[in-house]
Order: sequence, then structure tokens, then C-alpha cells
Amino acid sequence: MPPTHLQQIRTLARNISIVENEVEPSQEILKNLSFKKKVPVIGITGPPGAGKSTLLNALLHQIDLTEKHIAIIAVDPTSPFNYGALLGDRIRLNAFYENPNVYIRSVASRGSLGGLSDKIIEIVDVVRAAHFDYIFLETVGVGQSEVEIAGLADTTVVVLVPEAGDEIQTMKAGLMEIADIFVVNKADRAEADRFVHNLQKLIHARPFSEWTTPILKTIATQKEGLAELLKQINAHHQTQHQSNKRPFLLTQKALKIIQKKRMVDLNQQALFKEIQQKHLSPNFNLYQFVEKYF
Repeated sequence: MPPTHLQQIRTLARNISIVENEVEPSQEILKNLSFKKKVPVIGITGPPGAGKSTLLNALLHQIDLTEKHIAIIAVDPTSPFNYGALLGDRIRLNAFYENPNVYIRSVASRGSLGGLSDKIIEIVDVVRAAHFDYIFLETVGVGQSEVEIAGLADTTVVVLVPEAGDEIQTMKAGLMEIADIFVVNKADRAEADRFVHNLQKLIHARPFSEWTTPILKTIATQKEGLAELLKQINAHHQTQHQSNKRPFLLTQKALKIIQKKRMVDLNQQALFKEIQQKHLSPNFNLYQFVEKYF
């Protein structure tokens, strides 16, 4: 008898926990992942206060959840007490928390400077292999996750607000370059039209691409503009547009995995004690010291 949907979700949740915490059999789970179905991964990023979570909540109302299965990976700030996620998505997405066709997973950033968990590639891959119809990935919005989110997501939605209009020229270039779709949220506020106009000028200055980046106005709290956003997400997915940043991201991840495996026998505490004993010697040379590990 094939497993029920609830059993599949329980298995998925358990596998994510195993992979995130690097306990056995995490490596076997990862090595046996299969990606037969191309599931769109939609990254939602942008500066704090842009309304990313509210936008995602409103966007889910545009999807027929009787026919579609949705996964949401919400990367939350890490608790200073137990290093777990602060579970902000449980509040933001409470209307969908008990919907059997919506799977919501909080992932702790665990101090990662990129706004994403250091295990996010593995977690996204585990979810991708579970055959959802959409996977949404929301960052904590620290403004540093450009390469990571663009490499992970098939479609990157950058959410901004009109108040950023005066800062658009100094806005971090990476955030502007990765957008497949711009969303100006809270578009009922003053200066929204001028901000959209400034964005349009920046887009015209970008190199030619087969995909013309749309600039959409939304009022997420009133669920306005969300139907067009979903339409553009689907249209972008149909172009089969491939992010050229993904190989770079995977290369960096491969280097981290290889480095970790090669250093598995290196005891950091013992290394510290040895350096602590020897570093005050007038003849101590760090570069000579580390040669024995080459």
C-alpha cells in the first residue's frame, strides 16, 4: 500500500531534521535524492519591512490549494537560547498552517551571514524531491543573500517598498541584479509611481536578457496585485530560464563539503592548545607550524 500524504509529510519532516542536524543517515538521504519532476522554487527576498511574509500569505490565496501542494521554507532568525528558528512563520502564515496541502518549515539561519541557513541547499533539495507543485523560499531579509537566493531559486522575487525611492541609487547592486520579478509592495503609499519609474530606468540599463523583468505593484494586506504576480511567476517558469549564478553557488557549497570532509580528523581544540603553548616563542612562525598539516 502506498504511503498516505500525511505519512509522506512526516517522512519529509524527519528527513529535513536529519539533514539539517547532520545526523545519520543524512548522507544516504542526500545521495539518494531523485528529481524527476521540475518543481519551481520561488525565492522571495528584499529588505526588512518590505512585507515579504504578508505578500507570501496573500499569494497563497491565489493558488488553488485543492489541486496544488505547496511547500514553504521560511528562514527565520536563530534563537539565542537553543539555536533553533524563532518560528515566525507560524504566526505570519497561520491561515495555512493546518491546510493539509501546505507544508511550512521554519529553518534557523544559525548565524549565517547570507540570510539563509548553511544547510539551505540540502533542505531545498530534500523538499524538491518530495514532488510539490510550488516551493517558496523566504529569507530573513538581512540584505546579504543575493548570490545564495539567486542560485537556489528558479524565480527570484525582490520585494521593495516606495519608501526606498530615495535610496534606490545606493541600493545594493546585487539585490537589483538578481530580480526576475520586482514587486513594489504597499503601492498605495505616496511616491509609489515615482519609485516604479526609477526601477524601470534601472532595468533598461541592465544587459539584454531573454526575460523582461516585470515591475508589479501590490498591496498585500488587501490582496491586490497578487493574481498578476502569480501569472508572472508561472510565465517565468515556462521560459525555462536558468540562473547563471547556480553553478557558482554549487561550487562554493562543494568546496565547503570537501573542506569539511578533509578536516574531519583535525581537532580544533587540540590545535588551539598547541598554538597557545607555542605562539609566545620568539621563533614561532604560523606558516611553518601549519606545514605539517599539508
